[in-house]
Amino acid sequence: MKAWTRYYEERLCSADGAVMAVKSGNRIVLSHAAGEPRTLPGALVKRADSLKDVQVVHMVSLGEALYCRPEYSGTFRHVALFGGPPTREAIWDNRGDYIPYTFGGIPMLFETLLPPDVAMITISPPDGNGYCSLGISVDYTKKAVETAKTVIAEVNPSMPRTLGDSFVHVFDIDHFVEVDTPIHELKAVELTDVEKNIGRHVVELIEDGCCLQLGIGGIPDAVLMYLTGFKDLGIHSEMVSDGVKHLVENGVITGRRKAIHKGKIVVSFLMGSRGFYDWVHDNPVIEMHTVDYTNNPSVIARNGKMVSINSALEVDLLGQVCADTLGPMQFSGVGGQLDFVRGARMSKEGKAIIALPAAARGGVSRIVPTLKAGAAVTTSRNDVDYVVTDHGIAPLRGRTTRERMRSLINIASPDAREALARSAYEIYHVMV
Repeated sequence: MKAWTRYYEERLCSADGAVMAVKSGNRIVLSHAAGEPRTLPGALVKRADSLKDVQVVHMVSLGEALYCRPEYSGTFRHVALFGGPPTREAIWDNRGDYIPYTFGGIPMLFETLLPPDVAMITISPPDGNGYCSLGISVDYTKKAVETAKTVIAEVNPSMPRTLGDSFVHVFDIDHFVEVDTPIHELKAVELTDVEKNIGRHVVELIEDGCCLQLGIGGIPDAVLMYLTGFKDLGIHSEMVSDGVKHLVENGVITGRRKAIHKGKIVVSFLMGSRGFYDWVHDNPVIEMHTVDYTNNPSVIARNGKMVSINSALEVDLLGQVCADTLGPMQFSGVGGQLDFVRGARMSKEGKAIIALPAAARGGVSRIVPTLKAGAAVTTSRNDVDYVVTDHGIAPLRGRTTRERMRSLINIASPDAREALARSAYEIYHVMV
């Protein structure tokens, strides 16, 4: 029997047994998004009566986040690096906290200000040499493994084995919990006409050989839908989803013109369907890296014609972007937007695009005179090249305040344009 096999078998346990390693006052880091363990968080919550002052730290959660419920507030406090549906209410009700920080900087936080006591992760089964893949969540998860005092891993055959900087050895893990449950999937949604129109306008700014950063949601999916006629596109992004598969298989995304990692799709995490996970399994075109590498602006900028495409909740007439708060209420997080905006702007012939619907549900304009009271500026007016809505493209780089305001008003919802022009004069004394 190999030494690593013996080590693994000696440390096999149940989820309930594994979470006994957690002590009061510990800081726990959960692996990110679709890589979140399926059983360990529930087992942890069952210990609520025997613990106190436990921090649970992560970005997006696709699980239930039971530790955020009011009845457990005496035991657990969530520390969010990105708000999401199961965690926002805890932040709003002061049962949780939010740390504003760029995605690319989170691994350094774990090395310095936020050292984890326990990391709870999901891995693929070990290969013949004892190496396990972090699969679809390398991002900050690998650094959590490297810095945590105790590492607890769910070993799940549903986790695809991804390549690149995704591997950890069984000797780096303290407790193993074997599970056989589906990992989290991202449900597909039907694109709206607004999203399709935004996608069409964004594609006007893309040309053959561009290297793209895309997020998740309807707008990135719409962009991908309109890229079928392009050649030799590349991907360097914090994540990708199902939409890239078709473009790779049809020769649109080749990565041939990338300056670094030619022929590879470079990402730090993945979210998608089961079919997408099956496609990325052992697929050499997918190259996983930690987020402090993928989101490093100086690395991003090494690819020429880098195009970053990010979303926003609202944009004001100065070009300031709010993408993570609703007024003073934390809605999501900074994520990698600023990392990629700055990387794209440093790239030769690069473009930083902010894309959003001109109007929210109910017809409320998302191009606004000023950001809501208490709203955070996610990306400054100095960093944005283009704002795109379903009504067109507003070029901002190198434009005067008057030109920027005129362009933004022209892509706002038609019903809002007169009021926006009036506000431009009343607030900023600018005649547009």
